Amino acid sequence: MSATSLLVTGETGHRNRRRRTVGDWIVLAVIVITALVVVFPFLLILINAFKSPSDYATGGPLQLPTALHFDGIAAFWERVDFTGKLWNSLFISGVVAVLAVVVSVLNAYAIGIGRVRGRVPLILVFLLANMLPQEVLLYPLYTIFRTIGLYDNVWSVIITFVVIQSAFGTYLLASVFGTFPKEIIEAAALDGAGRWLTLWRVIVPVSRPTLGVLMVFFFIWTWNEFLIPLTFLISNANQTVPVAISVLQGDRLMDVTTTSASALLGLLPTLIFFLIFQRTLSRGITAGAVK
Repeated sequence: MSATSLLVTGETGHRNRRRRTVGDWIVLAVIVITALVVVFPFLLILINAFKSPSDYATGGPLQLPTALHFDGIAAFWERVDFTGKLWNSLFISGVVAVLAVVVSVLNAYAIGIGRVRGRVPLILVFLLANMLPQEVLLYPLYTIFRTIGLYDNVWSVIITFVVIQSAFGTYLLASVFGTFPKEIIEAAALDGAGRWLTLWRVIVPVSRPTLGVLMVFFFIWTWNEFLIPLTFLISNANQTVPVAISVLQGDRLMDVTTTSASALLGLLPTLIFFLIFQRTLSRGITAGAVK
């Protein structure tokens, strides 16, 4: 390395050191403390999921396990038929994510680009529908699904969450499509593209990062839902992972190691899904920042 480079490097490093103020160290300390607070529950679950009940009774929740025990994971897996619960959650969350994005795109295309009449009241209706607490929906939905024979059927939960998630997606995408460059749409029209061709060949490819972010969020939000699946999926064969975890807790009995194992197994699929689509989230957020 030349002397000039050393001088430049040294000067740059000196500048970086000089830029660190007391405020920077305070912000860094706050970030580290926040990260520890967020990570601590996950570490607690990870430590206790591989303990035996005797290890937990002897050392408490903070002590590391003396050996790796998989009894809690095996007990939870067999007790609740975790394979079936995992498939139910994957199927419901995946179908809801895809259908909710498709419905959101169609609604937002009509409202944001088609400029239908009364678009502002329509957007407000979608926003209010998304803000309604789920408790007020339970009895009307229960009556409807009992009448049409969808009670205790996974499609009752899928239909409910497609409507709820697409309400938020329509509100968000209508704002995004409202700022879509008109020159691109006019150029597509000059090339002879109709409305459907313009939507699927022009608008959807350009908006793919935003749609990817929506799909990831819809999947994770639906996976974590508890109240509506607990109400409408009463049979053991149709229950989801969050509902299966809740059946382990009783009034007089609570196995901490098995409960920790169930929390770990319930967390892992969403964590893997998030890591797989991390680049999609990054691209979507970056695209939104550029806009």
